[in-house]
Amino acid sequence: MRIRIAHSPDSDDAFMFYPLVRGEIDTEGLEIEHVLADIETLNREALKGTYEVSAISFHAYPYVADKYLVLPSGGSVGEGYGPVVVARERLESLKGKRVAVPGTLTTAFLTLKLYEPEFEEVVVPFDRIIEEVERGTVDAGLVIHEGQLTYSDHGLVKLVDLGEWWKEKYDLPLPLGCNIVRKDLGKENIRKIERLMRKSIEFSLREREKALSYAIDFARDLQEDRDRTDKFVGMYVNHRTVDYGEDGREAVRLLLRLGRERGIIKTELPEVVFSDET
Repeated sequence: MRIRIAHSPDSDDAFMFYPLVRGEIDTEGLEIEHVLADIETLNREALKGTYEVSAISFHAYPYVADKYLVLPSGGSVGEGYGPVVVARERLESLKGKRVAVPGTLTTAFLTLKLYEPEFEEVVVPFDRIIEEVERGTVDAGLVIHEGQLTYSDHGLVKLVDLGEWWKEKYDLPLPLGCNIVRKDLGKENIRKIERLMRKSIEFSLREREKALSYAIDFARDLQEDRDRTDKFVGMYVNHRTVDYGEDGREAVRLLLRLGRERGIIKTELPEVVFSDET
């Protein structure tokens, strides 16, 4: 059976999927095909049910919950850190400001709306946000992926780290991205994919140098800096990626509930989120 796994072309996703890409683990008879696309594209494709397995933003999940479940492994979770709002100079407030965002279905956007509801979003591809802030076409930018570590190289200043804000406010980690599996694959295949996802992450964490050597090709601005690539990968591929933990799952439910209560998420929330709860 052929399974398409879609994920972002960034170093943390590449790191966790390395064993599946390079045949380092037994795929239990599944033929794995990889598809690379930016996270907002993956969010939009999930609305159509395009891929059997896909990385998406947690913000997008309620809109695709009729077709997908969240795998218990593969989450990108910030432990007191997360997407960063940056600018050329300090701003007293983001209220009324033009802010470049990487997509309106990203969890970064959802969290920023929880932090400050009244800003003007300008959707920009994630890898051009720092450039737009530098050019002055926007007042600030919401930075994800490796840009969280490189924005200061461009002379920009941090206005707020949303993961830090979330931790201080709710004393929970910030769940950002997840891997989802299509319900129509059936319970047996879903269980198999659960196992493969966990094994893939555990292998990469165990064989860190091999996995990092593969992932660094996806590190964009960090390709020449193995130490910072390693740091970034460690931020988002760790024990939380193997398993969210009870507080991690609590954080998922809180994030979605707040989004719904504040009118940011405009659809009903699913009763069941994780595939191992079925």
